[in-house]
Amino acid sequence: MARITASVYTSHVPAIGAALDLGKSQEPYWQPLFRGYDYSRQWLRDNRPDVIFLVYNDHATAFSLDLIPTFAIGTAADYAVADEGWGPRPVPKVIGHPELASHIAQSVIQDDFDLTIVNRMDVDHGLTVPLSLMCGQVDAWPCPVIPFAVNVVQYPVPSGRRCFNLGRAIRKAVQSYDEPLNVQIWGTGGMSHQLQGPRAGLINREWDQRFLDRLIAEPAALAELPHIDYVREAGSEGIELVMWLIARGAMSDAPPKVLHRFYHVPASNTAVGHLILENP
Repeated sequence: MARITASVYTSHVPAIGAALDLGKSQEPYWQPLFRGYDYSRQWLRDNRPDVIFLVYNDHATAFSLDLIPTFAIGTAADYAVADEGWGPRPVPKVIGHPELASHIAQSVIQDDFDLTIVNRMDVDHGLTVPLSLMCGQVDAWPCPVIPFAVNVVQYPVPSGRRCFNLGRAIRKAVQSYDEPLNVQIWGTGGMSHQLQGPRAGLINREWDQRFLDRLIAEPAALAELPHIDYVREAGSEGIELVMWLIARGAMSDAPPKVLHRFYHVPASNTAVGHLILENP
């Protein structure tokens, strides 16, 4: 059977992708951030999965306000890199895994989670920046990727509890796939940040670090956190952190092994958090 061996958590700030693409990663402002992923890039080379299930949010690229799925799973063979207004990022196209994606959709929908099945979509920085941070600048991504888009842009957004339980359903689906695949699940977005209004630029280091502590040690309790707490403490875009609960819910119920933890501010006007957890 397939199995989920590890989970990766990281912010997906668009300016990070721009810094990498424009050759600025070694500039004094950006160097400390990229150095925090040195371990991660080597770890991924040493522990290359067969498939990455990547949880992210679309930024009005594949989905506009005309159509907003709460949860959308990509089942295509490949995905083009989106033009977000300044041309597509100069990164490889994303190769999918239609067989596993379709199996997960079947299993999760039968477990009473309503997924939107997407057979064609472009993927934006929410998906490509995490891949760049973990893989560096490459000619091809190291393995197929299943995109899983979550609406955290237009309210109402899914609760942390629903995201955590969805992760458990994804774990069950992966484990029932009749092929010995090594699967990693990545949760992206966050951490504390607000992009507009009087609190634009908000960063809450203490709250972010506490979130990381609880994600590792008490994820089921963390999943009960109400939305208003994310908005009050982590800013209007801090709600992206519910996507990390999907990845955490997909992990084993036993305590994970913490392989790497990193936190850095600022990256543009955002706090960057990063974890690698391995199943026991």
